[in-house]
Amino acid sequence: MRFRSILIAMAALMAAGCAQKSMTLEERLATLPADTLFRIEADSVFSEAWEIRLRQPVDHRNPDGAQFNQQVFLYFRGADEPVVVETEGYGAMGGRNELASVMQANLIRIEHRYFEESKPDSAGWEYLTAWQAATDHHRIIELFKPVFRGKWATTGISKGGQTVMFHRYYYPDDVDVSVPYVAPLNFGPEDDRMEPFLDNVGTAECRDRVFRFQKMALEKFDKLYPMFLKFAEERGWTFTRVGGPETAYEMTVLEYEFAFWQWGTIPCDSIPLEGTDEQVFRHLAAVGDPRYFADQGLEYFEPFFYQAMTEIGYYGYDFDKFGDLLKYARNGDQPEFLFSAPAGPEYVYDYGFGRKVDEFIRNDARNFIFLYGENDPWSASAADPGDNERCLKVVRKDGSHRTRIMNLPDDQKEAVLTRLEEWLEQPAAR
Repeated sequence: MRFRSILIAMAALMAAGCAQKSMTLEERLATLPADTLFRIEADSVFSEAWEIRLRQPVDHRNPDGAQFNQQVFLYFRGADEPVVVETEGYGAMGGRNELASVMQANLIRIEHRYFEESKPDSAGWEYLTAWQAATDHHRIIELFKPVFRGKWATTGISKGGQTVMFHRYYYPDDVDVSVPYVAPLNFGPEDDRMEPFLDNVGTAECRDRVFRFQKMALEKFDKLYPMFLKFAEERGWTFTRVGGPETAYEMTVLEYEFAFWQWGTIPCDSIPLEGTDEQVFRHLAAVGDPRYFADQGLEYFEPFFYQAMTEIGYYGYDFDKFGDLLKYARNGDQPEFLFSAPAGPEYVYDYGFGRKVDEFIRNDARNFIFLYGENDPWSASAADPGDNERCLKVVRKDGSHRTRIMNLPDDQKEAVLTRLEEWLEQPAAR
């Protein structure tokens, strides 16, 4: 038995050594478990680029079971340069990545499972979990580790930033650095930190102006709702899942507050409190985005809302402050956005998951840079490293969900770039 154990141990060591054996990019591409692999046009900073449909287990606990193709983009700069892995939270497309540009790095962009080109044919929703997605990313990193000799980083924006945190929680040693942008770490399907945040965000004058606009839009229901119906009809939108077009209109008004602060593109003094009905409706539709409640829009977001209602959380609305002005939208016993999630599954939220990730970030995480915008409501549930000095958290004053490294004030930008240079042992582009 002892001899057999020694043989098993030697085989494991040999396998580990083979896994880390240096390979050229051509050798790695030739041996990938991919159904589709073809060259795409490379940005001028890269020497070549590839689009890959990589075969992944639907359930990583059963690697010999059903598989799906996961879309991956690879942009090659050089085997000795750092590698940035962008973990998308939704679908993936080509294009540049800020961190890869800043660090003059190779880029691997990974589409999230169950979105766009990366949907299993017939798998159940139960395999759409943070662990399964993190293991997708772990496997892809392991496949390409033999090609690259530089440091590794993960990054992502919003839900993509959540996937960064979750991947490092499950696989803390996969990469050297992680940079999640504007990524919430929610503690429930309606995180109760949102309302206090919105009650204090920005200035009192601006918050009052936002509220007065919402109140006016509800009071003008008889005039604005017919415009809403026409607007939706022209676009072929229906609102069955949310409970009908009347409910969708009121939900658009409720969403206005969150969206106004999230994106930060509308100056407060441009809110058309004195505008015509047409101006008021155009502004409401532009900021509140009715498509978010349309059946046609929800189809794309179903995988997200499955995750939001089971593990990664979301937000709700403050119904009480509008009183009797709300005639159709109601705050029921279930999470408000449950209507957006796929019908069929029984939804039981794992309240322990976010707390475990929070504990990891406060105590064990290393080489994280968290970026947030001060006015972005997702900052209400921002990751908090606390006293963990191995992480850096940067909050841009008056910043929104569009906060990025290169639009930070100079002192914050320099702090981020200096830390990246230290951790990745690579000069940053300034």
